[in-house]
Amino acid sequence: MLDSALAALASLTDPGMLLMLLIGVISGLVMGLIPGLGGTAAVAILLPVTFGMEPASALALLIGALAVVHTSDTVSAVLLGAPGSASASVTMLDGYAMARKGQAKRALSLAFLSSMAGGIIGAIGLTLAIPLARPLVLSFASPELFMLTVLGVALAAVLSRGNVIKGLTAGLAGLLVGMIGTAPTTAEERFTFGSLFLGDGLSLVAVALGIFGLAEIASRASQRRGDKQSVEVTGGWGSGIREWLGHWSQVLRGGLIGIWAGVLPGVGATAGTWLAYGQAVATAKDKRQFGKGDPRGIVGPESANNSVEAGDLIPTFLFGIPGGVPSAMLLGMLLTYGIQPGPSIINEHLDLLYMIIWAFAIASVLGALFCFLTVRPLSSLTKVPFSILAAGLVVIMLLGSFQDGGQLGDLWVMLLLGVCGWVLKSTGFPRAPFLIGFVLAIPMERYYFLTDSLYEGFEWMLRPGTMVFIAVLVLPILWNVFKWVRARRKLGADDDPKSDSAPDAEAPLKNSVWSLGAAAVLLVVFAGSLVLSSSYSPDAKLVPQLVGWVGVIMSLALLAIEIRTRKLAVAASNRISVDATAYLAGEAVIPAQAAVAHGGSGSPGQQATATGRSMAPAAPSGGPIKGLTGAAGTSGGAAWGPKWTSEAAFALRTFAWMGGFLVLTALLGYLAAISIFLPAFLLIVARAKLKTTIIYTAVFFALMLALPSLLPIDLPQGLLASWL
Repeated sequence: MLDSALAALASLTDPGMLLMLLIGVISGLVMGLIPGLGGTAAVAILLPVTFGMEPASALALLIGALAVVHTSDTVSAVLLGAPGSASASVTMLDGYAMARKGQAKRALSLAFLSSMAGGIIGAIGLTLAIPLARPLVLSFASPELFMLTVLGVALAAVLSRGNVIKGLTAGLAGLLVGMIGTAPTTAEERFTFGSLFLGDGLSLVAVALGIFGLAEIASRASQRRGDKQSVEVTGGWGSGIREWLGHWSQVLRGGLIGIWAGVLPGVGATAGTWLAYGQAVATAKDKRQFGKGDPRGIVGPESANNSVEAGDLIPTFLFGIPGGVPSAMLLGMLLTYGIQPGPSIINEHLDLLYMIIWAFAIASVLGALFCFLTVRPLSSLTKVPFSILAAGLVVIMLLGSFQDGGQLGDLWVMLLLGVCGWVLKSTGFPRAPFLIGFVLAIPMERYYFLTDSLYEGFEWMLRPGTMVFIAVLVLPILWNVFKWVRARRKLGADDDPKSDSAPDAEAPLKNSVWSLGAAAVLLVVFAGSLVLSSSYSPDAKLVPQLVGWVGVIMSLALLAIEIRTRKLAVAASNRISVDATAYLAGEAVIPAQAAVAHGGSGSPGQQATATGRSMAPAAPSGGPIKGLTGAAGTSGGAAWGPKWTSEAAFALRTFAWMGGFLVLTALLGYLAAISIFLPAFLLIVARAKLKTTIIYTAVFFALMLALPSLLPIDLPQGLLASWL
C-alpha cells in the first residue's frame, strides 16, 4: 500500500497532471462563488472535458474542483451576507458580523485556513479508511454489492431533508430513467419507443446538468440585481492566522464531524456544517458572542464543509454508494472507464485511489492560497447579477452536454430534465436521490441477476453481510415512521392543518396544485412503465416492474397526502371565514385557536374560557378588526398553496429562451446561435446595459471560436452548415 501511495504522489509531479489539477482548482473556486451551483455544477461542467483523457488526469481535474468549492463560497457569505451555497450560510452568521466590524480579513483568513485544514483532515480520513475497510470490501460478493446499491438509493432518500416519501419517489424515478436503453442482461431495448438515440441510454452529464444546473438557473434567473452592499476587505490577515492556531481543537472536531456527515448518504455539507456549529456552541463556556462575530462559529463549520466532500468519497469508491450528487457523477465517470468500485478498485486501481487522496489534499492547499491572493477580484464577481451570469452558464452547460454523445438530442433531453428538476425542487422533492438512482440503476440490475444466477431462491439474503445491510436499510425507515406517528399523536385534532404547508423558500410551490400535479404525473409515469415493460422478456422486465409497482404505491401515497392536505386547508379556511363573518356581525363566538392564528392576543375578557372558546366583542366603529377582513368571503381553495407565482412564470419563460437557443443551434449552428441568443437574453431578460452586452457577447464568441483548438471539444453544427 505504501508503494501505491508513493507511486500516486510521483504521478502528480507530471506537468500535465499538475495542469489538470490547477484548472480544476480555479474552476471550482469560480463555481463556488456563484449561488446555487457549487460542487454539482463544477463537476458536471468539467465532466465532458474529461472524455478521451486518461482516468488519472480526469480525476485530478474533477477532484481539484470538488475540493475547493466550499473554500470560495465563503467569500460572498462574509463580504455580502449572501452565501454562495447553503452550507456557507452557517459561516455567514459570524463571518458577516465580523466583516461589518471592519475585520473582513480576519474572518476570511479563519475561513480559508479552516477549509484547507478540513480538506487535509478529510484526505487523511480517506487514507485511513482504505486499510480499515479493505478486508470488509474484499469479502463482498454480488449479494452484498446488490444490497449496497439498494442502500445507496434508499438512504439518500430517507436521510434527505424533507418528505421521506417524496425522496423515495424521486429515487425510484431516477432508477426508472436509468433503465432507458439496452438492458444489461438481455441486450433488449427498454423504454426507447423505437428511437436509436435512446438505445444507448441517457447521458449522465445531460441528466445532472438538467436536473440541477438548468433547474437552478431557471430558479434564480429573475435576480436582475447584484448585491452592492458588500463590506470592504479590511483588517489584518495576521490576526486571523494567529487566532486560527489557537482554535486547533475546533478545526479537528469540525473536520471529523464533516467526514462522518459525508459518509452518510444524502446528509451532505449543509447538515455537516450545522452539526459542527452546534458542537462549537455546545462546548463553548461563553456562548454570548455566537452570531456576533465569534471565531469559533467560523472555524468549526468551515473545517466541516471541506472534509465532508472527502467523506463522501469513502462510501463512493469503497462501497459504490455515492455520498452526494458530485460523488455520484464521479462514480458514473469511473463506470464509463470500466472501473468498478469496491473490491475491483482496491485490487486493480489502488494507485488511482491514492492519487485521488493526494489530489484532494494538494487542491485544498492551493485553493486556500489562491483565495488569499485573489480575494478582491473574487469578491467583485459576487456582485454580478445572476441573470447576467445565467446567459453564459446556459451556453457552457449545453456545450458540455453535447460533448458526451455529440448529438443535439442530448441537449433537448437536458432541457426537458431541467424543467422536471425545477418542478421537483419547487414542489419539495429532493433531487439527490433522483441522480443517485440514475447512476446506480444498471449496477443494481447487473448485481441482482448475478446474485440470482449464483444462489437458489432467497438464500443470499441469509448471508451475514446482506442481513446487516438489510437492517441498515430498514431501521431508518422504521425510525422515520415512528417519528411520524409520534408527531401525529402530539399534534392533536385541533391543530392548524396549514402548518404542514408553511411557506418554504427552497420549495415555494410545495403543498399546492403544482405538487398535486407532480404526484399525478409521477403516478402516470410509473403506471406507464408497468404497461410498457409487461411486453419485455422475463429477465428484462423484472426490475422495471418492481420499480414500477413500488413507484405506483409511493405516488398513490403522495396523492393521498396532497388531497388530504388540500381538504384540511380548505376546511380550515372555510371555518375561519364563517367565524370572521360572525365576528364582524357580533353574533357568535370564535374559537380561541382561530383568534391566535390571526395574531390577536385579546384582552382579559376575551381570553379562552373553560370550554376553550372566547367571546367575540362587537366590531369597533372604526371598522373590522385587521387580520379577519381577508378571511370572510375567501374561497377555500385559495388557502391551499399558490396556484401561480411570478417566479414560476419567469422560470418557464427562461426555459422557453433555452428552447429558442436550441432551435437556433439546430438551424444555424452553435456560434451563430450564441451571437443571437446572448445579446437578446442580456438585453431583454437580464436588462443589461448595451456596452456590457456587446463586450459579454464578443468575449464568449471569441472563447467558443478558440475552444476547439485548445481542448478536444466539438461545437454543434446546424442544418445551414450541411446545406452549404
